[in-house]
Amino acid sequence: MLIIGGGVIGLMTALELAQAGVQVRVLEQGAFVKEASWAGGGIVSPLYPWRYSSAVTALASWSQSAYSHLSQELKTATGIDPELRQKGLLILAVDDEQAALDWAQQYQRPLCRINNEQVKVLEPGIAVGHGALWMPEVASIRNPRLGQALLARCQQMANIQLHEHSAVTGFCIANGLVSAVESGSQSYRAEQVVLCAGAWTGQLAQFLQLALPIEPVKGQMLVLQTEQPSVERVVLGRGRYLIPRNDGLLLVGSTLEYEGFDKTPQEQARQSLFQSACELLPSLDKAKVLHHWAGLRPGSPNGIPWIGQMPGWHNLHINAGHFRNGLVLAPASCGLMADLLLQRVPRVNPAPYQPQTRLNEINQK
Repeated sequence: MLIIGGGVIGLMTALELAQAGVQVRVLEQGAFVKEASWAGGGIVSPLYPWRYSSAVTALASWSQSAYSHLSQELKTATGIDPELRQKGLLILAVDDEQAALDWAQQYQRPLCRINNEQVKVLEPGIAVGHGALWMPEVASIRNPRLGQALLARCQQMANIQLHEHSAVTGFCIANGLVSAVESGSQSYRAEQVVLCAGAWTGQLAQFLQLALPIEPVKGQMLVLQTEQPSVERVVLGRGRYLIPRNDGLLLVGSTLEYEGFDKTPQEQARQSLFQSACELLPSLDKAKVLHHWAGLRPGSPNGIPWIGQMPGWHNLHINAGHFRNGLVLAPASCGLMADLLLQRVPRVNPAPYQPQTRLNEINQK
């Protein structure tokens, strides 16, 4: 099995397959888990989950339940703590509150409305307005540490071969089969090939004369150092969020920009993010910006990932297009990909993510 892409999706797919006894090779064009997997915030929930389709909810619900076990398993095996914090998600200034409550009832997800006094009990420093929505079971994970732990775990597996700085430069194709994948002067043969290259998946597909609507979507973030404790849990308001880390650092995110593969941080975005953070938590006006960066999400129609075999190909598969929810959906997406490859009973209904289904949806519009 050959996997192209060494982010969280690629490595978690490799680990799922390797634990089932499959020989796996992973090619990564840069360094492992250094793109969107590193750049994101690590909230283990879609930001406004009721605004997504049932397809995203199904993957998110399965993954949220899996993260506690996965985090502990990785820590035990590697000694690297992904720092899973199950402190809840506080959502301020929601315009479609009834839709959120209806969604929670339909899918039996813990979500309720709380008043200003209850908000202050949870987060005394937050600037309150007209109450909030509270999701007590939502967790956050320190995504760079998760990436390090996944990489270390894959390195422990004798049946996983890892090749970083190995950009794909071409494919050998015959009769609907990818017989080999080329990387510079190297040629790697594989019985099955899986595209897990995040925002670069669409580019790779062009080598195969495939047009996939997976495109880079830039997101900029800040990390702040505060003089006093900030917040204990994730706080979301008007599309911007605060994510606390165990060491006292505070992440602020994020922007949403369609600028191709440009990852240059912009001063205007820096100022906007800092202002949003201060509006949520006024005491941050004296905080120090330690780092400002940008990453590229793999945008796809409706934020639904593509998972499954590519139509017209006997051995080409895809697990990509997770948009803003790569970490959120990873355990379910990668488990489902492995289920399909190994012909196991799928853990979630695969139909909404199948490439043929997605292509049909696009063609009907």
